Amino acid sequence: MSIDDEALVRRFARAAEPLHSCGYYAQEITQFTDLGYRGWWHAYFAYRSAPLGAASAAEVTDTFYNFAPRMVERAVPNCWSILDPQETRGKHLEFLEAALGRIFDSFSFPTSLDPLVDALAGILPSLNTEGRPLFCAWADEPWPDSPLLGLWHASTLLREYRFDAHNQALRTADISGLGCHLLMVADGRGSPEVIQKIRGWTQEEWENEAMYLKKRGWLDSSMRYTDVGRSQRKLIEANTDRGCLELCTALDKTTVTNSLLALEAAAQYLIESGVVPGRWPPAHLGNLDPSSEQDYR
Repeated sequence: MSIDDEALVRRFARAAEPLHSCGYYAQEITQFTDLGYRGWWHAYFAYRSAPLGAASAAEVTDTFYNFAPRMVERAVPNCWSILDPQETRGKHLEFLEAALGRIFDSFSFPTSLDPLVDALAGILPSLNTEGRPLFCAWADEPWPDSPLLGLWHASTLLREYRFDAHNQALRTADISGLGCHLLMVADGRGSPEVIQKIRGWTQEEWENEAMYLKKRGWLDSSMRYTDVGRSQRKLIEANTDRGCLELCTALDKTTVTNSLLALEAAAQYLIESGVVPGRWPPAHLGNLDPSSEQDYR
């Protein structure tokens, strides 16, 4: 893996995330609660997992990887009694098309979307799906007709392609879905209080995982990286990059250039205008507490 290849796949990851995130954070997405979903998280598990079909809680927990099973079980499979997966996808696209039209109404993309989206539609779904359950499911979805919605779909494929690769790298390193959050906090991203709320883990589970990572020599008594932990974290990121290198050969130079022009321009606009958060975890999600006694069933 060359430095240039590593830089390219990470650049794509940064560029794709903000547009993809419109599917969660645009105000129109909250309309799911009008359909019978009991809050933001209840709808989230439905529309994000809908391409998997009527998945079980165990399947969603395994695929999403970093949520506590109890949090997923509050939403799945009862969400399918409100809308089935196909209906969920239809509503998500309906709300998202309205959102993107509003958000980008006065925005001018630096490159023409029609040929770019056509090129991406011909390439991204054919990327290797082995060990990538979420990417595989999204790659099988029909490509939207609208160029703007099509660019969002492309950003989602790029995002979930790397997401699955990252989960593979975590598993290879024997880092659990909970453990990956402790590593993020060790990096200075988020706090135990917020992450426990938005991923459903208990304080006891957090402390047990911390003890495990300390025994492995990854974290010190202050919950920051040891030298060993830092080097292993870098290895996880490098293995994630290696899992995405097909992008470097699948996309021709013109598509790479135009994709990054469009996605990076959109990302800057979305973050600067506050449509999506520029840093994870989003502060406002800490106010949505799924670890309470609330039950969606």
